[in-house]
Amino acid sequence: MKILAVCSSGLGSSFMTELNIKKAIEQLGAEGVEVDHADLGSVSPGSADVIFVGRDIAEAAEGLGDVVSLNSLIDIDEIRQKAAEALKRHGVAVPNES
Repeated sequence: MKILAVCSSGLGSSFMTELNIKKAIEQLGAEGVEVDHADLGSVSPGSADVIFVGRDIAEAAEGLGDVVSLNSLIDIDEIRQKAAEALKRHGVAVPNES
């Protein structure tokens, strides 16, 4: 399974979100998940199974597939909860979900 963290420029905030998603997935104990980051302009439908974006660009990301809008790019609790939901939607086991 592939997850992309996406922001407008593909630099700072998407990279920070990628690291937080990786941390959340590790905490959840999920395996077989690839996480990367990109800019919105280079992402197309099928680029990833799940695309995480900040709420500021959620509307622009509509139509790209399974898009998860984050209220905060640094709230690890929100990221962990939304990552667990996305993993389950795509059939990935979440052994450490609280």
